[in-house]
Amino acid sequence: KQWYQRRVAITAGDYSKWKDIEISDDEDDTHPNIDTPSLFRWRHQARVERMGEFEKQKNETKEKLESTQVELTKLRNKLREADQDTEKKQIEQDIEKLSNQFHEWKGKESELAKQEKLAPWNIDTICRDGFSKTTVNKSKPVEKELTEDERHEQTVSFMEKYKEEIKKFGFYSKWEDSKQYLLDNPHLACEDTASYLTCWCVNLEMEEKHDLMKQVAHQTIVMQYILELAKTMEVPPIACVPSFFTKIAKCDDKYMEGFNLELNAFIGRIEKRSKEKMDKLMKEAEEEERQKRLGPGGLDPVEVYEELPDELKKCFDTKDVQLLQDTLLAMPKDEAEQWLQKCVDSGLWVPGGNDESASAPPE
Repeated sequence: KQWYQRRVAITAGDYSKWKDIEISDDEDDTHPNIDTPSLFRWRHQARVERMGEFEKQKNETKEKLESTQVELTKLRNKLREADQDTEKKQIEQDIEKLSNQFHEWKGKESELAKQEKLAPWNIDTICRDGFSKTTVNKSKPVEKELTEDERHEQTVSFMEKYKEEIKKFGFYSKWEDSKQYLLDNPHLACEDTASYLTCWCVNLEMEEKHDLMKQVAHQTIVMQYILELAKTMEVPPIACVPSFFTKIAKCDDKYMEGFNLELNAFIGRIEKRSKEKMDKLMKEAEEEERQKRLGPGGLDPVEVYEELPDELKKCFDTKDVQLLQDTLLAMPKDEAEQWLQKCVDSGLWVPGGNDESASAPPE
């Protein structure tokens, strides 16, 4: 008898999960004054309506989470480009506010998932696909805190080591190709890759390779979206690659709209940044050329020549020393001395030089 009891205890299964199945045509619960088939139909209709309302809440929560995440991505990218402290402070406040909203919707999502798990089964839910969801284990590896110099050195080393692989990723135009390439090269899913792509975009625009810049900009936003998704989910970036490309492949209108808006804004920032760098380089080149032209007194001969009266300009244009002396003698003494001193300080006139000392300013 004891052996039989042990065998029953071992072989008996746990069927408790089946005891709370909700059935609309339960024959034990009817009403004498209501047609039984009609009663069953009403119950089923009420249950379907409740389920529809519940699914509506789930979808609304999911949409809010996605839209909030897109806005957070925009603000964080905008923060990277902000120059003024007041602007940065305002953006940081907006990010904090949106982050709080995101966590509130995340909490509502968890609560709805809990309600769904505790809800009794019925004929409409008992045969659902149970393997359509992919979950990622969250891990928080302990990383050494790097100084700013160490971080910079690490970034430069990474870019130098993997620049060819990063460039190859920048040339991909198909979603599936980008996804597979990142899965084959998981080390590229990081901030350093996004930084390299951004710098490359600026250089391409400065080289007037606008179409190629747009292509690389597209891949830069892909990487930034993956990084922001990883921050939100608190997982490594490579873990978010499949989910990002799956959502993109479904052509979710709101998701694609947010992606394209961010891409266009990023291209605008690249164009602005490249113009600023070009203007700065031009000014530096002009200043360097000007420094080379400066005369013994520190004046620029080009600037001095432009200031000269027309009669003095003619002297230098014709390289006529005698005409220059006659023109100066015809002027009031103070004015002539002033112009002569400027010509000497700029190198247009070399006192005591030969007849060729008076020459036109360099072009």
